[in-house]
Amino acid sequence: QVQLVESGGGLVQAGGSLRLSCAASGRTFSSYAMGWFRQAPGKEREFVAAISWSGDSTYYVDSVKGRFTIHRDNAKNTVYLQMNSLKPEDTAVYYCNQAAYYRGSTYRPNPRSWGQGTQVTVSS
Repeated sequence: QVQLVESGGGLVQAGGSLRLSCAASGRTFSSYAMGWFRQAPGKEREFVAAISWSGDSTYYVDSVKGRFTIHRDNAKNTVYLQMNSLKPEDTAVYYCNQAAYYRGSTYRPNPRSWGQGTQVTVSS
């Protein structure tokens, strides 16, 4: 089973930027789509962005379109989430996930493939 380790979170002012990284172990990273999710206090974990195994297809939740960019480097077994124009409502723990299924606007997470998360806090 792939192991995922997120990093890059922190405290930033509204309007600022952060880049999250998710490093994956194992030889199968480049064969799978990947996704980012987030969970704010007292809320359900929600989908944020997905990227196909090749990187040529991406999908975003409406609330981050135009502000966040997901990309991957298969040579480094790493997927990234570039977050710009951050808002206080983006505050959450962010998790990466190896997809069980991804096509178009449908992403199904692999329930056995979650990292430990990285905290993002956006101050107003």
